[in-house]
Amino acid sequence: MLGAVATSTSLCFSPSTRIVVLKRISNSTLPLSHGHSFSLLSATPMHFSSHNTSRRQPHFLTHAASSSAANAEYVEEPATNVKFETPLSFPGCSNSLTLFGTGYREKVFAIIGVKVYAAGLYLDQSITSKLNDWKGQSKDAIQGNSSLFVTIFQSSFEKSLQIILVRDVDGKTFWDALSEAISPRIPEPSTMDETALTTFRGVFLDRPLKKGTSIILTWLNPSRLLVSVSSNGIPSTVDATIDSANVASALFNVFLGDSPVSPSLKASVAEGLSKVLK
Repeated sequence: MLGAVATSTSLCFSPSTRIVVLKRISNSTLPLSHGHSFSLLSATPMHFSSHNTSRRQPHFLTHAASSSAANAEYVEEPATNVKFETPLSFPGCSNSLTLFGTGYREKVFAIIGVKVYAAGLYLDQSITSKLNDWKGQSKDAIQGNSSLFVTIFQSSFEKSLQIILVRDVDGKTFWDALSEAISPRIPEPSTMDETALTTFRGVFLDRPLKKGTSIILTWLNPSRLLVSVSSNGIPSTVDATIDSANVASALFNVFLGDSPVSPSLKASVAEGLSKVLK
């Protein structure tokens, strides 16, 4: 899908993460393979605690990057070789967001691990102005600090999670797994929550999700979530708007809570945060 590597550039993320500058030479799609029905996500709930933050803006790692098709910087998720653009604009966002970490989701069948998707978390760089209380902390300290991640979620800054499938998954299977993970985190859903979940479900039902499909989950604020899906690169439109603080919080919890479905993603994000909060 992407062409030959032109140059190699190091950014301040996880040491195992490679960043390359690529040139796109064709629009051919990834080869597709048939997937299986399985649970993609964990249903383990967790609890966030609050934390005070400072408004002082820390120094943020700067880097030159272009999001053009001909010359774009990417971070390659090492376990899946999926490439994520480092700065990226998402449907519905007012600003370009910066990649803070990548990871993958793996499901184990018997003793065989099957990778389902790669994921990358994008944040507004200004979020670091809310995280001064954690300056100088190590990756491990940040990774285990629930209050830092709830501060990120509760901030008014936009944030997006990009999921890229590495195998075919039926839309209903994907939604069932997502619903299974979200539901325990909303023990007493309101009518608004139920309506939001129905809207969310409608995005995936009767929709085949092929290998290479990109699913974008964007938190515009703590109570509004945008969902975008595309089988051909980055989505250009919003498929659904989810207006529910409980659903938005539960979904963020699934990926960045105390029991994340992708530990590698949270670890990578913690590594990225530790670098910019030095």
